[in-house]
Amino acid sequence: MNVLILGDVVSAVGCAKVRQSLPALKKLKGVDLCLANGENAAKGNGITPDAARDLFSSGVDCLTLGNHAFRRREVYDCLEQTACIVRPFNYPAGAPGRGFTVLDLGYVRVGVLNLMGTMYLEALENPFLAAERALLLAKEENCRIVLVDFHAEATSEKLAMGYFLDGRVSAVFGTHTHVQTSDARVLPGGTGYITDLGMCGPKNGILGVKKELVIEKFRTNLPQRFDTDETDDCVLEGCLFEIDRTTGRCTDVQALRLE
Repeated sequence: MNVLILGDVVSAVGCAKVRQSLPALKKLKGVDLCLANGENAAKGNGITPDAARDLFSSGVDCLTLGNHAFRRREVYDCLEQTACIVRPFNYPAGAPGRGFTVLDLGYVRVGVLNLMGTMYLEALENPFLAAERALLLAKEENCRIVLVDFHAEATSEKLAMGYFLDGRVSAVFGTHTHVQTSDARVLPGGTGYITDLGMCGPKNGILGVKKELVIEKFRTNLPQRFDTDETDDCVLEGCLFEIDRTTGRCTDVQALRLE
């Protein structure tokens, strides 16, 4: 089966790019399942119920999140009620929503796990130990395919997670840094991997933010309000994983970029 994963969707223009490009891309690539990271899908950052509905109506089947998962309080009920929105599993007990979910496609059960790194991010539960706990859930739920969004800052932490889970999950894909990496491949144990999927957002900014604001922040070290350029042309980036639904092993990985 073909699983398409889209990188961080940035603001309303990123959602519009997904809506414009995804239906034809799914048809062209024979996509059976589509995931996207939606933690920046609302204007500013975070995700709102409206932004989530927009992405679902565009053809996304499941949304993962990250360090901005709880930025918008209006989404808390949605996180509790919507099984196909997944926030990082290693947040403390009591955080709204779920960190692992099961997508039952009839012919196969797919587990979706969202983890967040702790290098240069929040001091959450160790994501490697959290991953071990989540794999027990996946086994209990008879998930032959397991997909892992590792939302992390450090490339070393992402690569370590890839090798840590190699042969135990179908795919590990990094999000958060918004720059697509060139290392899409199948690891020795049969797990598809990429350090960062990239983003769906303005291509002429810096990680989706107006470049002038980011440059001023670096130049002066003074606080800046980071706004998205809502008029900029967008890029859609992600990765296509070909997965054997009988074994759960990944057989091919292809990075994608559409302007």
